[in-house]
Amino acid sequence: MEKLVFQQIKNELINGSVKKGHPFKYFTLSTLWNGKPRQRTVVLRKVQPDLQLLFYTDKRSAKVEQIKKYPSVSALFYHPKKMMQLQVEGRATVKEHPEMLRKIWKSIPATSKRDYTTVLPPGVKTENPSALEYLKEDNYFCMVQIQPMRLEYLKLNQPHHLRVKFEKTGDDWSGTFLIP
Repeated sequence: MEKLVFQQIKNELINGSVKKGHPFKYFTLSTLWNGKPRQRTVVLRKVQPDLQLLFYTDKRSAKVEQIKKYPSVSALFYHPKKMMQLQVEGRATVKEHPEMLRKIWKSIPATSKRDYTTVLPPGVKTENPSALEYLKEDNYFCMVQIQPMRLEYLKLNQPHHLRVKFEKTGDDWSGTFLIP
């Protein structure tokens, strides 16, 4: 049964990255900074066959600095119709390979590119949020990759909830049922 649950997790993550409106498209990413958790919502862009999760960000954002200093992260996904929660713990890496990023950059819609071309970095105080200035040629686009090491699945259901923990050892995943 653990294999079926693992396959469901994989399917939901992949669907989250490719299907518009799927609840896993947006997830909560938690990082650490000065011993305190920091959370924000990010967009799931791609899921690799080995379950690596990819999202885009501005390389000047606080989360990039946090990930570089403390690469252990947590991601939280929730599917309200299926009453399913998925916690992912892993190691994040900031990907800044120019050739790879150029290729991805070309595929991003022009309206979305603006998010990575502000003159001032994310989080800077402003008096007029509608008077942002944008770079014409340059950008601060980068990608973050999360390598999951632990997954925890919770399915709220009657008569019994189902909770399964998966841990990665080498290239293999092993599952253990937990009391919900």
